[in-house]
Amino acid sequence: MEYIRLFADDGGESHFEHVEIEFADREYTSSAPPLGLSSMTPAAEFGFMKVPAGWESDWHTSAARNFFAVVSGEWSVTASDGETRQFGPQSLLLVEDITGKGHKSQVVSDSIVAIIELSGPTIAMKSVPPA
Repeated sequence: MEYIRLFADDGGESHFEHVEIEFADREYTSSAPPLGLSSMTPAAEFGFMKVPAGWESDWHTSAARNFFAVVSGEWSVTASDGETRQFGPQSLLLVEDITGKGHKSQVVSDSIVAIIELSGPTIAMKSVPPA
C-alpha cells in the first residue's frame, strides 16, 4: 500500500513522491492472532472537511503536517515544481510543505476528506518510484 507525499525541498520547491507503507505482523489485541500493522505516528487532531466542486486556493503552504484521506469526490493539487496530481476516493496524501513556495488546490467534484494533523516526526516509510 502506498500514499503520496507533498513536501518542500531545501530550496523551498514543493514536490510529490510515492511512499510505500510497510506492514509487520504484530499483536493488536491479546484475544486475537497478530495482524499487519504499520508504524504509528502521533496525531494532534482529527476531523472532516466538506468542500463543494469549484472551490480552489491560490499558492499556500500547509498550516501543519496533515494527512488527507479522500472519502468522496475529487481534488487536484499542484506542487510548486509544476506537477499536478488528482486525488479521488481512497486516495491518501501526506502534506508536509509547511515552508517554501507551497501548493495550490482545486476541488473537481463535491468532496468529503478526512484530515489528521500529525504531531510527531515525519513518518518513516520508504520512497518508491511511481507505478
